[in-house]
Amino acid sequence: MEQTLKITNVLSDPTRYYIYQYITKRHQEVTVQEVAENFNIHPNVARLHLSKLEDVNMLASETKKTGKGGRPSRLYRLSDDVIQLHFPFRDYMLLSKVAISTMLTLGEAGKQALYLTGKKFGTEIIDQEMARRSFGEDIDFDQKLSILKSAATLAGFYPEFEANDDHTKIYFKIYNCPFKEVAEEHESVCAMHHEFLKGMFEALFDSVELVEKENIITGCETCSYQALVSN
Repeated sequence: MEQTLKITNVLSDPTRYYIYQYITKRHQEVTVQEVAENFNIHPNVARLHLSKLEDVNMLASETKKTGKGGRPSRLYRLSDDVIQLHFPFRDYMLLSKVAISTMLTLGEAGKQALYLTGKKFGTEIIDQEMARRSFGEDIDFDQKLSILKSAATLAGFYPEFEANDDHTKIYFKIYNCPFKEVAEEHESVCAMHHEFLKGMFEALFDSVELVEKENIITGCETCSYQALVSN
């Protein structure tokens, strides 16, 4: 409870809250000067905000040489700690571990049920986004890509998407895995996440081949994929 109070106090400052949001969307380290310029505040004020966020483990920092001479620069990035606020207290992380462990005790049948459920929820998140936008039946490629971006963002993936010119390949990266902590204990969660993403794509495209290139669990900075699609 004490840590929760500290976090809510730190985020009660609007500028500090928006600085944290800015860093979560940057997908890379930031400097005091960069934050100061982006928010039109003095570097000393930017440094204070960043230090407050670091004090409650929402950010981490390290000093690195810039290669341009002079003093090393302090770089700030998102902390690896999971920040969750619930009033009253809820332990959904424990619940997810119990649920996953229970399914996996059923052997192969439990795994297949987990994967099918993952794909189902991937499909549903796209259906919800399409309903929200009230698209008709004929959706072009750019609209489909927009739907994917929006749904993946709402799912907390912090995604980046890029497509080739003939719209047959989509490259995308996920900078935040909402299932990371559970996946570190149960590798089947990664396979479920793969099916979740496949469900998202299959809700929009006639055929999809989803190929994983990088995985956060193996030490990569992102989970990255290549999707071969056809309309």
